[in-house]
Amino acid sequence: MNQQAGRRSSAAWALVITSVAGFMAALDNLVVTTALPSIRKDLGGALEDLEWTVSAYTLTFAVLLMLGAALGDRFGRRRLFIAGLVIFTGASAGAALAPGIDALIAARAVQGVGAAVMMPLTLTLLTAAVPVARRGAALGIFSAVTGLAVASGPLIGGSLTEHISWQWIFWLNVPIGLVLLPLARLRLDESYAPNARLDIPGTLLVSGGLFGIVYALVNGQADGWTSTPILAGLTVGTALVLAFVRHGITSKNPMLPMRLFRDRAFFGINVASLLMFLGMFGSIFLLSQFLQGVAGYSPTEAGLRMLPWTGMPLIVAPIAGYLSDKIGGRPVVATGLALQAIGLGLFAIVLEPGVSYAAQLPGLILSGIGMALYFAPAASVVMSSVRSAEQGIASGANNALREVGGALGIAVLGAVFAVQGGYETPEAFTDGTVPALWIGAAAVALAALVALLIPGRRRTDPAGTEKAAATAGERAPVAV
Repeated sequence: MNQQAGRRSSAAWALVITSVAGFMAALDNLVVTTALPSIRKDLGGALEDLEWTVSAYTLTFAVLLMLGAALGDRFGRRRLFIAGLVIFTGASAGAALAPGIDALIAARAVQGVGAAVMMPLTLTLLTAAVPVARRGAALGIFSAVTGLAVASGPLIGGSLTEHISWQWIFWLNVPIGLVLLPLARLRLDESYAPNARLDIPGTLLVSGGLFGIVYALVNGQADGWTSTPILAGLTVGTALVLAFVRHGITSKNPMLPMRLFRDRAFFGINVASLLMFLGMFGSIFLLSQFLQGVAGYSPTEAGLRMLPWTGMPLIVAPIAGYLSDKIGGRPVVATGLALQAIGLGLFAIVLEPGVSYAAQLPGLILSGIGMALYFAPAASVVMSSVRSAEQGIASGANNALREVGGALGIAVLGAVFAVQGGYETPEAFTDGTVPALWIGAAAVALAALVALLIPGRRRTDPAGTEKAAATAGERAPVAV
């Protein structure tokens, strides 16, 4: 009886520790968006500096995510989880204390490193601590907590910025991290997977390639699109990404085997995910600033007004999951992406300096419903597209591609904004935002078409549903 109570206590502690850590990492994807006008006012910086304030986190998070999971498997999941938590907490303090925009960007990049090590190991540690019979409920709670972080990110960021200061969106992580560190050391059990893949060459290729491309897109307008640094970034970055693709084809144990993309379901859902996050993240980056700089809302008011979009998955996701089970993932994902594209298009149509919130609401609601319809079945489609033994790699790849899409979205839509408008007047900001939103809508619409490549019926592994679910939980890095 005491042993059973001990196991229950261990599972409960693991759920609390990993859920809070996951909340912090997911929150930092969007918490900074409503603070951007205040950061710009205090620290200065041009459009490209604001873009890097967001993308420095998402980019390092994306490219190091799968390496972080492999390092934990090889050298100890609890040990690396604690190391990632230390890095993330320290970098959060560094961001809060940043004396200038460059120091803030550097701290955000280090935050992303910590999150990339910490986040994929949360599910691994949670799965190891929770018995199979209760694993579904535990993973559901974990997913709900990370979903809440995404939904509340703009609101929390806006409220802290308005009522205290923007630095507190980073200070918030510090006491939480300091509490979690001893709890993780005392309450989590250590585990290993000594045969885990460590693909250092692949990590270096994809990191260098994506940095070069994003650097060129973000700084192209300021440095000149034909300048040597920009052309070099595009050329070298593209070459390194192509080398990464070749590495995934020819290497014995690559971090991302390219053969997985031969499967229509895996190809369709991953390309659709990248395009969806490209359109969504880039649009939120600009719209959160529009609501404050042009529409005149306070940071808290802007965060509240974003809730019909960011918070909708909490309401619609259960319905979307039910529909996915009934009719399959393809129609739900494709419909969701189409609705989000329409929502962004509605925004582009109505946006002007004096636009009312009532006019913006249909676009917010449709985008939110669309995002919810996409999120609920996407993970299931990813998992059913590969063998059970490869579900950890598949989940990690999908989450990494989402983050890459987010970084590219901010870079691409920011570049369109910089060419067509600027911060000088409300009219200039609107002139830049509207064509950028059309690009975002087009990217998500293309994602809807790509999603139609997903086979109509989900393929499952009849050899063992429970084993598949356990594998997914043990090796599935999550990044919202």
